[in-house]
Amino acid sequence: MDDITKLTILHSNDMHGDFLPKEKDGKKTGGLALLSGYVSEQRASRDNVLYMIAGDMFRGSIIDSEYHGLSTIDLINNLRPDVVSLGNHEVDYGLAHLLFLEKCARFPIVNADLFVTMNNARLFTPYINLELGGMRILVIGILTGEVLSSTRSESIIGSYIDIKEAAREIGIICDNYRTVNTDMTVLLTHVGFEVDKQLAAALDPDYGVNVIIGGHSHTFIDEPAVVNGIPIVQAGTGTSIIGRIDLQYDRANKKIVDFKWKAVPIDETTSKEDPVMQELLDSYRTETDRKYKRVVTRWARKLTHPSREQETEMGNLYADAMAWEASYDIMLFGSGSIRKKELGPIIEYQDMLENTPFDDCVWMLEVTGAQWRRIVQHLMRDDAWIGETEFYQVSEGVRIKYNRTTKQIEELKFRGEDVTDDMRLKIAVQNYHYKNFDEFFGVPLEELKANMRPRVVVTSVNNIVEEFFATHDGLDAHVEGRIEVVD
Repeated sequence: MDDITKLTILHSNDMHGDFLPKEKDGKKTGGLALLSGYVSEQRASRDNVLYMIAGDMFRGSIIDSEYHGLSTIDLINNLRPDVVSLGNHEVDYGLAHLLFLEKCARFPIVNADLFVTMNNARLFTPYINLELGGMRILVIGILTGEVLSSTRSESIIGSYIDIKEAAREIGIICDNYRTVNTDMTVLLTHVGFEVDKQLAAALDPDYGVNVIIGGHSHTFIDEPAVVNGIPIVQAGTGTSIIGRIDLQYDRANKKIVDFKWKAVPIDETTSKEDPVMQELLDSYRTETDRKYKRVVTRWARKLTHPSREQETEMGNLYADAMAWEASYDIMLFGSGSIRKKELGPIIEYQDMLENTPFDDCVWMLEVTGAQWRRIVQHLMRDDAWIGETEFYQVSEGVRIKYNRTTKQIEELKFRGEDVTDDMRLKIAVQNYHYKNFDEFFGVPLEELKANMRPRVVVTSVNNIVEEFFATHDGLDAHVEGRIEVVD
């Protein structure tokens, strides 16, 4: 047994500013103070513990957005992860700002596939070798190609977004940076659970990848998926859960002989609050509460947004708010723009901003009925149901009935009338979606420009939302069949 090393790998992903605890069943759950307490206790009570974060630390809270991620870096510094990979929301404050934030981080950030297109120079360290318990663990960071959706204007930045290209890049790193002393190789990815499976299938077994720890798709699992002999794990989203790998490694034969994974809930029964982390959180919270803790409105009841891939109560409310007295006919509001699963009935300014943190402008475009049908057909493609693409909430008056089995639109109406090919409709989309129109909507933007020159009609989503909330007390919304999907 002298050649057997026990190793524990703890992992989080998609925290999205979920820094403060919530009350559930009469006890605190989640939050960085409890999460830090759990990680610290595991490090103190056993040998050979690593903690990794698979992207998307940023966005989702006022504490994050008020300081443009600098507060998040400060908090994560106190969490002391051994390695972090980039997520697509790490570039939300701009690539130059991210490079500044990296300098403030006291933890290593790895990413293998972002590069400068002029000379193929990598922007970040692609890997790190962690040495623990006599073992050498190679960790490689892989990011979803969706990052390019946020940096379209930065043409000098490229990324390996094709699975085969990403797999080849992993092979290059493994061949060049893995040594005879490397015992394990971990991919710390942010590409989504289904794409992780595709990536695992594309890897040559001789690369020696032992496990994929992922993020991006907010997938909660009961047990790892195993593809091409590689276990794939992910820990949902937020801070109320942490993934835990306990493995035994045979150093003599250089192989894992035992691998166990579980999802551990983070609450008062599993961990104690870290007082240092709590004090730091309190200092940030005091500042943001002073500025943002005021009531904007009161809804009729609590509204929900349980899934991005369906019509929701909050989705309808926000789409209608954006279409309120608007110059366009249909608002296509990104489901991922709504960050909370439930909200209300009392809405504070902080709640409002945290729920829609991507405060971009809105573009108006004109489409024919035929083009609208093509757009809807594209939006309902298979990728929509597994969280691998954008899904949209639609404003009042839209009726879509789609059959997933036949892949056909069975009904397409606007204000009670069948949409005909020659009908003219004005649609509105947020700036992020406009910048990636061809990819997200399946109709070339250049084609639509022939109908009408697109123009910005709203400079701030939250300006509209705040005014709508402030002038409409007792707001309510229901799922009413605007989007009906049948099998």
